[in-house]
Amino acid sequence: MPLENLVHVIDDDDAMRDSLAFLLRSAKVEARTYESALAFLDTVNEISGGCIVTDVRMPDMTGMELVRRLQELKITLPIIVITGHGDVPLAVEAMKCGAADFIEKPFDDDLFLAAVRSALNVQAADQERQAARSAIDARLALLSPRERDVLEGLVAGQPNKIIAYELGISPRTVEIYRANVMTKMEAASLSELVRMALTGGVIALAPNDKPKPR
Repeated sequence: MPLENLVHVIDDDDAMRDSLAFLLRSAKVEARTYESALAFLDTVNEISGGCIVTDVRMPDMTGMELVRRLQELKITLPIIVITGHGDVPLAVEAMKCGAADFIEKPFDDDLFLAAVRSALNVQAADQERQAARSAIDARLALLSPRERDVLEGLVAGQPNKIIAYELGISPRTVEIYRANVMTKMEAASLSELVRMALTGGVIALAPNDKPKPR
């Protein structure tokens, strides 16, 4: 099942838990259910995608305590907190602690599904960004130190002859390194290369700040 289409439903009320799971599956969204926050935490190391829907009032560990615990564990799945009447202050506090959204009981099915889809879209976008960053980091690791120097010069907007002067090499050699960088980074254009470099955290010194050869 695609991780971006998975919802972890946590509620100590059997009827509510089953009702939410049925609603989600009717909307073609896969659901996994847990009778408590502790039951969910027992499997959290095996979870790598989706979003979380949790009741705020549960025995042993409340939804609020779960949000805090997940933050401590650096689990970044979007969390939707379900609250009863009068629990809005708790929901607001949960959002301050990292929850993405909250819904008050009784809630409209369409409102609930819209909140879930919004959370899943956020998670899918985060996964895409992480995958892209990992791919770029892997390509950057293939660059030699000199190719990295040339990349930094390109990101700084320097022409080949300036990069050559500051690195103490010929412009032709810079062209060769530049071609190697484009190939290893799998960049189709200079603008794409710059975007990759920025995503990968390549920090280039401004031209006036780069040390001059002696």
